[in-house]
Amino acid sequence: MSKHYKKIIDKISFRTLLIIVLLITGLLQFFLMLGNVRGTTYDIQAFQLAPETIRAVKTVEDTLKTEQDRDNAENNVEPVYVFNKETAEHRVALVNSIFEIITDFRKEIKSEKITETQVTQLRNKLKEITDSQSQLVFTNSQLQSLLSVQDSAIYNASKVVADLIEKILSEPIRVEEVTLKRNDIESKIRQSTNIDENILNAVIVIGRAAIIETETLDQEKTKELIHQAREEVEPTRILQGQIIVSEGELVNREVYRQLELLGLLNNDTTVKPVIGLAILIILQMSFMFILFERSKIELEKKRNTVFVTAIVYSMSIVVMKILSQLIDQFDETITFLYPTALATMLVRLLVNERAAALVTILTAASAGIMFHEGYAAVLQMDIALYIIFGGLASIYFMRNIEKRSDLLKACGIVSIVNILFIAFYLLMSQSDYGLSELVFYGVAGITSGMLSGALTMGLLPFFESAFGILSKMKLIELSNPNHPLLKKLLTETPGTYHHSVMVANLAEAACEAIGADGLLARVGCYYHDLGKTKRPAFFIENQMSGINPHDSLPPERSAEIIIAHTTDGAELLRQYKMPQEIIDIALQHHGTSTLKYFLHKAKEEGREIDEKVFSYPGPKPQTKESAVISIADSVEAAVRSMKQPNPEKIQQLVHSIIQGRVQEHQFDECDVSLRELKKIEKVLCETLNGIFHSRIEYPKEDQ
Repeated sequence: MSKHYKKIIDKISFRTLLIIVLLITGLLQFFLMLGNVRGTTYDIQAFQLAPETIRAVKTVEDTLKTEQDRDNAENNVEPVYVFNKETAEHRVALVNSIFEIITDFRKEIKSEKITETQVTQLRNKLKEITDSQSQLVFTNSQLQSLLSVQDSAIYNASKVVADLIEKILSEPIRVEEVTLKRNDIESKIRQSTNIDENILNAVIVIGRAAIIETETLDQEKTKELIHQAREEVEPTRILQGQIIVSEGELVNREVYRQLELLGLLNNDTTVKPVIGLAILIILQMSFMFILFERSKIELEKKRNTVFVTAIVYSMSIVVMKILSQLIDQFDETITFLYPTALATMLVRLLVNERAAALVTILTAASAGIMFHEGYAAVLQMDIALYIIFGGLASIYFMRNIEKRSDLLKACGIVSIVNILFIAFYLLMSQSDYGLSELVFYGVAGITSGMLSGALTMGLLPFFESAFGILSKMKLIELSNPNHPLLKKLLTETPGTYHHSVMVANLAEAACEAIGADGLLARVGCYYHDLGKTKRPAFFIENQMSGINPHDSLPPERSAEIIIAHTTDGAELLRQYKMPQEIIDIALQHHGTSTLKYFLHKAKEEGREIDEKVFSYPGPKPQTKESAVISIADSVEAAVRSMKQPNPEKIQQLVHSIIQGRVQEHQFDECDVSLRELKKIEKVLCETLNGIFHSRIEYPKEDQ
């Protein structure tokens, strides 16, 4: 990152920077995915020929057709009627009551001549019945005739009418059949020879009025059957992939209505999918915001992780967009060629495991939309799951990566997972595939896994150099003994090289015990004393001849040479463009501690001295890894010079060195805790006891 660019970034608060980066990432993703959610529409008018075969892109309910089918089902329901057997008895009783009233009133009349008053009186006596029977309407002449005839005529008429009514009403009669039955009884009354002609019209009125429906509609039961019939009609659906109209066919009103319903016409464009896409992207960016906002790493590293994650994620979206444009050119599902673990591997190596897991899920969700073929409901779940399984497999098998071959192994595992998932996909689709198709899908799964690894290894150096990120792969490269600086250390200062390897073993074990970066500590130890290559003979581990040049130098000069190895080492590391973390370890592993031996020697000479001359320039350890290395460096040198070391002596020595560092406030600027210092002490003692264990003294053989 250029200095000018870094100055601009430093002026912006982290939260503001995070919002800006995520906003740009979200907008880029939105515009790249916009075309995938809008779908295909057609400029077609009714009664034109279809320019191509058009299929339904989704399953929708055809509500109009469904309602028509339900109306047809309702119309086919037979109404439920209930036959009332008691109706005949009631109507016969009614007729008998009419004739009884007439007979009784006739007995009350003493005169032979019937007057209008008597007719009116009879009408009043029949009023209660006639009011309740709308069909029972007598004229004055009819009532007068009923009063004028002989009693036998009334009796015969009542018997004939009652018999006819009982016979007719003993059969089911619906309301629409009543008129027919009334005409029937009138015809039979007229044909009867037992009825006096003088009262024939009056008897016909009574007979017709007595006929009513004997079978009535059961509305509740009928409504229940109608409801059941409508419910049993399955909704009519237009299914995904269903052909709406074939190429060259006429687009009639029904086809046009279905196209309109599916939103396949240009005049039916909707903003709903666009709003849905915006909501999805807001959710994705929100999860990223929470992840980085809550991260507790130092500010500079946190900024770099934001940039790296955003760039890798955006790069994945671009690759998906390119691949999605090629889908229609192939018969096979070429989306299986997408490198499922690319984004996951890069983020895992450059950031951390949590960020890699989140990017895997977000990438899968985006892929489900980008590779949507139009026949899936919302997401293309097969490709989404394909990326999730491939990405999670890479995360799991990259946990203990120590060399490049481990990355290749992870790619192999991803390829196997890809093939297994593709096998699941092919089996679940229940389609027949030829040998060439099966070979294609198998090669696609392997290619996806291998591309993930190859692109990761190819892109990793660019991200490392652009953002100054020290990844695991970079550390593994730096730990190679063939590195020019390590060769220089081995050939020019073999004692220092051996010391560095021993310190590396101690520091790595201690860092892993407290959750720090053990690999960074190991590699940092390899290079921490690189400055000693400038004047190898002035450091005791490289003095093979037994001659100590410090014996002929004043204490101040000796201190100057010893202290300079930190800055000399840092300068040499900068020349080789080594990562800043390694340079920091070289500068910080002695902190601002004092060279007590030469200080004491100067004091013995009785001269006035400046104690700062005998102190390292620092800075003090800024990280847990630097703190652990500073302890391990002193401990290894002290124990190596100890005569006949044993566990008790080693424990006392390690404890005193750590306490000395604490009392000198060397750990004030890093976040190592007292509990962690206890763990470091324990691990260092255990490791040193394994290295400097007591050996059995074998008896000398007799000469």
